[in-house]
Amino acid sequence: MTSDTLTVVCSAALGILVFLLGANVTRHRALRGSGNQMPTDPTDRLLIAQRAHGNAAEYVPTLIVLLLVCAALSDGWWVGALAVAALVARTIHAVGLLTSETLASHGPVRDVAAFGTYVTGVALGVTAIVAAV
Repeated sequence: MTSDTLTVVCSAALGILVFLLGANVTRHRALRGSGNQMPTDPTDRLLIAQRAHGNAAEYVPTLIVLLLVCAALSDGWWVGALAVAALVARTIHAVGLLTSETLASHGPVRDVAAFGTYVTGVALGVTAIVAAV
């Protein structure tokens, strides 16, 4: 698989992740019925699902744009590696959120995945700048 193909596949998988997390929020809303749809309790499963989706929606679009820009500007193998890293980090972060008992505390899974997202995003930004000049 070429780096460009890998980048597109990972970008598509990131998009799918956002939609699956959104569907999970809808599932929780349906299970709740006419109950409180705007929970504030950090242990509420609907709130946890909403934050998992919201957090992905905050980072995934920028990651996808940077991945596609880098793939267009650079033929380096590292773009594919960064695509895989972004997908792994975002997937692990979502799993870490969805399996946590509460949003009130962080665990190592969420923290490592968040750090992976930041490092990957910065590396993609730097790659795009360097490739453009």
